[in-house]
Amino acid sequence: MKVVLIGVGQAGGKVTQALAEFDYNMGFNAVRGALAVNSARADLQNLELDTTLIGQDRVKGHGVGGDNELGAQIMQESATEVLDNMDGRITTEAEAVVVVAGLGGGTGSGGAPMLVRELKRIYEMPVYTLGILPGDDEGGLYQANAGRSLKTAIRESDSVILVDNDAWRGSGDSVAEGYKRINDAIAQRIGLLLAAGEAVEGVGESVVDSSEIINTLRSGGISAVGYAAAEASEDAAENVNTITSVTRNAMLSSMSLPNATDAESALLVIAGDPERLSRKGVERARRWVEDETGSMEVRGGDFPLGSEKIAALVVLSGIERSDRVNEYMEKAKQAAKSQGNDTDPEEYSSDDLDSLM
Repeated sequence: MKVVLIGVGQAGGKVTQALAEFDYNMGFNAVRGALAVNSARADLQNLELDTTLIGQDRVKGHGVGGDNELGAQIMQESATEVLDNMDGRITTEAEAVVVVAGLGGGTGSGGAPMLVRELKRIYEMPVYTLGILPGDDEGGLYQANAGRSLKTAIRESDSVILVDNDAWRGSGDSVAEGYKRINDAIAQRIGLLLAAGEAVEGVGESVVDSSEIINTLRSGGISAVGYAAAEASEDAAENVNTITSVTRNAMLSSMSLPNATDAESALLVIAGDPERLSRKGVERARRWVEDETGSMEVRGGDFPLGSEKIAALVVLSGIERSDRVNEYMEKAKQAAKSQGNDTDPEEYSSDDLDSLM
């Protein structure tokens, strides 16, 4: 799927760069343009992609200090400037725009939903948010910001592809190692998803194309992505169990939002050497995803790729009613109270997420 990436805030910029580099190194050519936007000059200086500094009149290039309301105001005031800098990037070739942001900080959590709103006002193509939830160790301000930002992002976006920071962080990681692991995991999983149907080696029996990704995400609300891989036999008939095993691992052990399996729709992509892919295994795995999610709208297909491994990429869409989301919104509400905010309980309630789709 041909996309344009816009990273908002510190985390958004770093993840956007990781995605663009992964796509370039793999030769997929799915990323057709990338821009990083921030109110903090220092966070843009080490990025190797085009950048836009916003809010200079308000914060003098020093960022918003975690104030996501100020971040939203600055983006609203700067939206025209950002969109002007997208001229020539969002072309008729692009099939979607992906706005990337950490939902816990200031510029990203406040600014990303505002930018999505402006993009949807102008463009007819889908506009998705790739949102990253802060980890449990990142403090109450970040948790409270993320709760507010998530609800706004769901309302404004065609879908929010959600990544829980704690999902892919190793227990022994340092802070720097943890963020690198998360960024690499996002780049690999989202990069493979975007590349589906763009650059393939060999001919698969049922190759996934962009329309299947778009139709899966059309459920709206919150989506999540999982991935797992294993060594494959040269004989396709011996890989039936391998395909079902990596599918189970991708969905039960490696989702970007853990413990969220009930879904409105799903997409299963099996990647690997076409000569090693078992049609029986792919169909069996797809039926398992159907049973596990309770969805009758499960799409599936191949991603031919020169590799001795077989990998499964699982996308679940419409998972905002999951226990994990409920738990996170409750945590955000308690964090807001601990910050001394006069909080409307409904601001952090997940009961009305259905109505935001």
